[in-house]
Amino acid sequence: MISSPLMTVMVDAARKAARSLRRDFGEVENLQVSRKGPGDFVSAADRKAEEVVRDALLKARPGYGLVLEESGIIEGTDKSHVWHVDPLDGTSNFLHGVPHFAVSIGLEREGVIVAGVVFDPIKDELFVAERGKGAYLNNRRIRVAARTEMADALVGYGTPYLGRGSHPRLLREISAVMAVSGGTRRMGSAALDLAYVACGRLDAYWERDLQTYDFAGGVALVREAGGFVTSADGAAEPLAPRSVCCGNESLQRDLLAILKKAQGAA
Repeated sequence: MISSPLMTVMVDAARKAARSLRRDFGEVENLQVSRKGPGDFVSAADRKAEEVVRDALLKARPGYGLVLEESGIIEGTDKSHVWHVDPLDGTSNFLHGVPHFAVSIGLEREGVIVAGVVFDPIKDELFVAERGKGAYLNNRRIRVAARTEMADALVGYGTPYLGRGSHPRLLREISAVMAVSGGTRRMGSAALDLAYVACGRLDAYWERDLQTYDFAGGVALVREAGGFVTSADGAAEPLAPRSVCCGNESLQRDLLAILKKAQGAA
């Protein structure tokens, strides 16, 4: 495991937020049967977890800026460092009692993502990465899968929320990927999809119309696990385009080509 001061700060913040999410998730099943439903409760859980992460990061690195799901952008005095924080990535899963969600924290330094933490509190799986120091799941070093043939690959993807993003474009892309891949999965958490690519559970993954806090932590994981990440249109850094396409060198290149061809078929 990485034991740098930076990683200690990030892991501590993620674990603190995860404790409150784990407790609140235990209440979701009861709320499902109420007339009001669990929506308000989950929103409160999300905000509470974000406050925990925000306070921990500001205390440890008071000059760094933050991009937060609930609170928006907090400008820092240190303009070269920005945290990207999603305290509950996989909100819809959480809302429906599906135990697949995570706390995600990524650190951007001068426009490049240099560290990431993705913590799944239900499975107690902690994914961490720091530039030049590798990627780990709990105490085990992880690497992207070695498969090179798309026909053998399990490919993850994400769907845009209603009213955000192009569903027709996604359907073309899914159809194109399904036609040549070993299988596809849509699991509902971009952070965990990226973490799963980093540890070889998924061979490749793409998604558009994201926010930077959805994927910043996961991008660091994939790169430090030996993978390649661009935007879904091939841009070297995915932060500005707010989309991702990743895998090992061979499959990432092939997936990018498939997506490009699907766009041309419009």
